[in-house]
Amino acid sequence: MASTLDLTPRASARGVGSNADTTTPVYAYTAAGSAFQRATRPDYFGWLEHVRAAAGCTRPVRLSGQILTVEQATGRVLDARYTDGMPDAAIYTACGNRRATVCPACAQTYQRDAFQLLRAGLVGGKGVPESVASHPAVFATFTAPSFGTVHARKVKRHTCRNRRRCDCRAEPCHARRDAGQCAHGRPAVCWARHEQGDAVLGHPLCLDCYDHDHQVVWNIFAGELWHRTKQAAERWLAKLAQRRGVPRVQVVTASGKTRKISPVRLSPGKVAELQARGAVHFHAIARLDGVDPTDLEAVVPPPAGFTVDDLVDALRHAARQIAFHTPPHPDRPEGWSIAWGEQVDLEPIVTDGSGEVTDGMVAGYLAKYATKSTEATGHTSTRLTAESIGDYADPDGDHTARLIDACWRIGRPVHTPAPLADRPREPRPRPGFVARWECPDCGTHTRYPACPVCVAARQAALDTEPAKTATATPYARLRRWAHMLGYGGHFLTKARRYSVTFRLLRDTRVAFRRHEHQDHEHPTASGPPAEQVDEDTTLIVGTLTFAGVGWHTSGDALLANTAAAMARERRTAGREELAHELSAITPAGITPVAA
Repeated sequence: MASTLDLTPRASARGVGSNADTTTPVYAYTAAGSAFQRATRPDYFGWLEHVRAAAGCTRPVRLSGQILTVEQATGRVLDARYTDGMPDAAIYTACGNRRATVCPACAQTYQRDAFQLLRAGLVGGKGVPESVASHPAVFATFTAPSFGTVHARKVKRHTCRNRRRCDCRAEPCHARRDAGQCAHGRPAVCWARHEQGDAVLGHPLCLDCYDHDHQVVWNIFAGELWHRTKQAAERWLAKLAQRRGVPRVQVVTASGKTRKISPVRLSPGKVAELQARGAVHFHAIARLDGVDPTDLEAVVPPPAGFTVDDLVDALRHAARQIAFHTPPHPDRPEGWSIAWGEQVDLEPIVTDGSGEVTDGMVAGYLAKYATKSTEATGHTSTRLTAESIGDYADPDGDHTARLIDACWRIGRPVHTPAPLADRPREPRPRPGFVARWECPDCGTHTRYPACPVCVAARQAALDTEPAKTATATPYARLRRWAHMLGYGGHFLTKARRYSVTFRLLRDTRVAFRRHEHQDHEHPTASGPPAEQVDEDTTLIVGTLTFAGVGWHTSGDALLANTAAAMARERRTAGREELAHELSAITPAGITPVAA
């Protein structure tokens, strides 16, 4: 194609040639072209350093505004930074999403934080005393009951080394000779030997026989079932301590009252996992602690005589005992039964690396599932609304579509609110004063129609209640969590005394990044330099507003993600080298952990 530009420029305007390219090149509309344009700018390396904190994020959050450094004593502004003078006129921050399918980089950070959090509760560190390594600990798995026959992969004897890449010969899925068809005329047997990753795993043999309603209700009440199970295990341990003659501990509450509590307590941490069939089950770490009467927040060993076998017996007893029925529903007046399934696995955890279940293996296993969601079922979506529910729910569709339809149908409003004109009007006191009277509740003498002391106390009690009161029916939450197949709890929870918090780990990372380019040598006798700002006497005040989500161009995303990927590869190589060096100096029989 011949060029349309003049061979010899003509001065059409001052400072502009006739062959000047006044339009954006075509290649700028591609990712490579826009990346080339960004890389050829003089401020490229400054921009790359500016977005380094969110470089690997898929959809970073852009903030605009100002950041002030204020001296706390005088209120004097020491420094002021405005986003208008920064690259792209915005501050990039990572989205922080824990789901690996949404943002792999943020999910990897979350997974590593979860690993450190869970492992610190087993071996100590990061503020947790190292004495927890001697506490009895159990790795427990609680599964959901059966709601119908599903395709499964059964291996009686494993000969593989890695269960994640198991290639062992499986048994027939459901081999039966006495049952040929179900009540709906579909085959009730399956002679296939399913391979790892088969698409039919977790799907029912007959969709009409499967109880989708019961499963979504079980998912929404799974958190309550876990809470009751933990309480039952603590009651069993308290009775065991009483039978062994261990006295109860007398403590003083925050209100100054004295009460006696059990000398042992449970400190768990759990991760929820959605199976291929869409039912949630829990992987938990249960640690047995004692009680310090002088400091209830302290982590102390349990009384002498309590072993890991006692903890296993307590959890197994609680799993068999706890069962309850849900409140009545118009579709099922008697409610649904909520209980654990038959498969309850309890394995002791050893922290010296000599057993089959170690602290590093358990923490890594739970941290891996903390970044997953409904991917195992083949369904991924955001929160569903009345406009989008028709795209996913189908009472005659596949397994996932029927589960979503059950969530939306059972979670429908079942009560019609009465009109405002038909509601009874609350009695109101007449304005003005009345004859002097004594309040029978508090004894206050007043001339007001209502006792001002009782009214103030009642208002203070109302202020402590949540602004949005709970609905009358717990099934209303099913519509809110229909995209999660009914499960509305957190995927990673822990007891307050089990370990540190995610916030502590994130604050530590932020403090490290602020000072990683500074010299970490000890200051001289004369003290720090005069120009160095003491963070203990200054305050960072940020007035930032939301400016948008995502990168400006696909080229920016390509450059930022490539730089972050190269940094991750360097860290991975360094971690592998560190693990290799540790394995060379670690005694035999102990597995080194480099994370």
